[in-house]
Amino acid sequence: MFRKGFGLVTLGSVGFAVVTATGTTTASANVLVPHRAVYDLELKDASDRSGIAGMYGRMVYEFNGSACEGYTVSFRFVTQVDTGEEVRLTDQQTTTYEDLKTGNFRFLTRSFTDEKLDKEVRGTAHEEKAGVKVELTAPDKREVELAASRFPTAHMMEVISRAKKGESLFEARIFDGSDSGDKTLITSTFVGKSRKPTADEPDAGKAGKLSGESYWPVTISYFNDDKSGDALPIYRMSFKLYDNGITRDLTMDYGDFVLSGKLADLEVFKSEDCK
Repeated sequence: MFRKGFGLVTLGSVGFAVVTATGTTTASANVLVPHRAVYDLELKDASDRSGIAGMYGRMVYEFNGSACEGYTVSFRFVTQVDTGEEVRLTDQQTTTYEDLKTGNFRFLTRSFTDEKLDKEVRGTAHEEKAGVKVELTAPDKREVELAASRFPTAHMMEVISRAKKGESLFEARIFDGSDSGDKTLITSTFVGKSRKPTADEPDAGKAGKLSGESYWPVTISYFNDDKSGDALPIYRMSFKLYDNGITRDLTMDYGDFVLSGKLADLEVFKSEDCK
C-alpha cells in the first residue's frame, strides 16, 4: 500500500508468503485477486484555509502480477479543483513494480497540472540488512539510505494478516516512493471487526460478487518519520477492505479537506499460477 495523489493510498494487494524488511514471514491463506477498480471522487468537507470551493474527480487503480514474477500497480488520480477564483485540473500517474521475494521496489510518478508536467519522481529501492537503499534517477540522480521499512504490498499483506487474526491496532514504517521518493513514513493502522454491508452503503452493489460479503473497516494514519514530536498525522485514509484485497467506500482526510471515493466499477482479472 502506498500514498499517492494528495497523499493517497493505493488500495489492494495480492496475498502470498512474503519476507518483510524486518525479516519476518507473513502468509495469507487466500490469494488476493488482481483487479481494476474505478472510484468516483467528491469533496466531502473543506476548511476556509484550504482554499478549495469544490473538487471532484476519478481514481483508477489496476493491480497485476504473480508471486513468481512480482507485482505491478498502475494508478491514476485525476481531480478538478475549484478555488473560487480558478479551476485547475490535476493528474497524477503512477506505476510501480514490487518483488517481495527479492526485496526490490521500482516506482515512477508523473504529476500534471492543466496537462503540463509539474514533477517526475523515478527510482528503485532495495531491502538490505541495515535498511532500505533508494537510488533516484529523477528529479535528480542520488542515493539515499533509509531505515528498515515495508514496501506497499508487504504492508497491505500485514493489514490483512492481522485482520484475520483479530488484531486491531499496529504500527509500521513504510517506503512507497511518494512525494520526493526519499523518505519513510510511520503508519498507524486500526482494523475494525468484520461486518456485513447494510442497505445504506451505496457502492456495495458495485462490488459484484462481493456485494454481500463481509469486510473490515480499516483506517490508516500516516506520520512524518522524524523526531519533530508532531503527533498529528499528515494524512488519514479509511476504507472497507475485503479479504481478497479489493476495497471500496474510501475517505481521504488531508487535514484541511476531505475527499470521499465511491466504487464505480470493478473488474476482477484471472489469477495466474506460477510456472
